[in-house]
Amino acid sequence: QVQLVESGGGLVQSGGSLRLSCAASGNSIRLFWMGWYRQAPGKQRELVASISSGGSTNYADSVKDRFTISRDNAKNEVYLQMNSLKPEDTAIYYCNRGVILAWPWGQGTQVTVSS
Repeated sequence: QVQLVESGGGLVQSGGSLRLSCAASGNSIRLFWMGWYRQAPGKQRELVASISSGGSTNYADSVKDRFTISRDNAKNEVYLQMNSLKPEDTAIYYCNRGVILAWPWGQGTQVTVSS
């Protein structure tokens, strides 16, 4: 079983940047597609970025050209670099593999963007 711990969130002004980290333990994630998800108050959890085991990436239209997902298989970690942040990016951010086969969700990391 993989345990996931997200970190790096915080309060930032509109236009600012944050780098989120997702540390996995219990097993290697190097062979797995991984995603960053977010959930804003009153909204469903949504996938914002994903990275395949081979490093191919995909992004939701709302974050394209602003967010960059990456991974370090040696460290068993996944990252999300978030630039040009907007108030609508405010949410709790989580990492995991596909939702249907998700590992236990971590606590996430809160990102708050002030206008």
